[in-house]
Amino acid sequence: MRKRTGTGGALIAAALAGGLLLTGCSAEGGAFGGAADSARGKARADKPAASVAPGRDRGDTEDYRSTFALDVDTASYGYARRTLAEGRLPDPGTVRPEEFVNSFRQNYPRPEGNGFSVTVDGARTGDDGWRLMRVGLATAPAPADGERRPAALTFVIDISGSMAEAGRLDLVKKSLATLTDQLRADDSIALVTFSDEARTVLPMTRLGAAEDSARDRIHDAIDTLEPTDSTNLDAGIRTGYATAVEGVRTGATNRVVLLSDALANTGETSADAILERIADARREHGITLFGVGVGSDYGDELMERLADKGDGHTTYVSSPADARKVFVRQLPANVDLRARDAKAQVAFDKDTVADFRLLGYENRRVADDDFRDDRVDGGEVGPGHTVTALYAVKLREGAEGRVATATVRWLDPESRAPREAAGTVAASALAGDLWAGSTAPRLRLAATAAYFAHRLGGGSDAPFPGEPSLRELDDQTRKLVSDTEDADVRDLAESVRQARDLSGL
Repeated sequence: MRKRTGTGGALIAAALAGGLLLTGCSAEGGAFGGAADSARGKARADKPAASVAPGRDRGDTEDYRSTFALDVDTASYGYARRTLAEGRLPDPGTVRPEEFVNSFRQNYPRPEGNGFSVTVDGARTGDDGWRLMRVGLATAPAPADGERRPAALTFVIDISGSMAEAGRLDLVKKSLATLTDQLRADDSIALVTFSDEARTVLPMTRLGAAEDSARDRIHDAIDTLEPTDSTNLDAGIRTGYATAVEGVRTGATNRVVLLSDALANTGETSADAILERIADARREHGITLFGVGVGSDYGDELMERLADKGDGHTTYVSSPADARKVFVRQLPANVDLRARDAKAQVAFDKDTVADFRLLGYENRRVADDDFRDDRVDGGEVGPGHTVTALYAVKLREGAEGRVATATVRWLDPESRAPREAAGTVAASALAGDLWAGSTAPRLRLAATAAYFAHRLGGGSDAPFPGEPSLRELDDQTRKLVSDTEDADVRDLAESVRQARDLSGL
């Protein structure tokens, strides 16, 4: 898995010097190895964070651009919540700050039609000269009347032995049943199962009118799912895409939905190799992949790589409430598209900016010169999604005027024509105190989620500027619960409290 190591106030890297978390998120893993580990964790976790690049300014010849593919994944946060609730700290390699941040509503202005609005703001972090800048991108929500393109969804369902864990396959079946009842008459569903081999349980089937028997046939097929043998994810993906291609519908959103713990142990287990086998189906038919992770043991890295290579996104469900959120409340965002191959580029002004750093998106970086090369893969974004990117920005002394211009580029989902939108921010807009009550609660929420993820992830090259201690993050989330009156923020506050308890602070 991708490991993050770091220095300074990292919660996990120092606390678990014995390497406990390197064993992964197994059911047997505890939070700490013993009293000595706990003491080290307490001593290091609350240490103030250093600057991103203390004492260093970017040279005049350095590139002042930052480019990345948009990402609406949220699985990292969902899996971390479950792990913490079970009394374990998440493996640092499964923690991605952008997925924590993108798990929360941001209330950005929305555009009309396909494409994005661009919002740029920020505040002082407390470290000398440093600001936290937020780049917010938002798509228009689904129409209130539910109007959207029809969907042709091929469900690829893991029925391997590992899915026999209590609440795992049962949750998948409940999720599928919930979704089936939410889809429209002009939508279609196919079901593919896999264990040591794969088979098509139900070919692409139009749901039809309410009195039609198609929904009953789909429910009957879901009810028959039972766990069997090993996990040949390769076979499941190949059969799933073959079924999707056979049932592809012109003018519809064609998507493969993978429901699995992604613990592949038979056949090909590399995401790149698995998806290379079905590359033609993706390119020629525009079939995207939506990964839904389940299980206390979960192949996070493989699922994320599959979704990235499959032009899609991931989420994680651990309860019926999560399933309802994904397949009912967020259904339009998860089955429809507003933009294909979306990328963002932030260009900083050399006269006002001494240094900057993007927080997260490590595996979504794109070469700056490839921003307008539409052959280079970006991210797929549905209706009602928001994407937030946070930058640590060090301003030059006495800086005034423009700090940065953020531009998003995407392909229209139907015509494939390129489109762009942009927004700018001035130094004066970054002057407020990040943690002041007058600062927008959703900006404080984005910062809190990113800092929390950084603590859980053990840090990277250096801590984020102005990064609060875990104790301070606990205080901030409590305030945010009151300021936002948002149930999702209450869940975040509970996760921060659980992490603090596990660290002994």
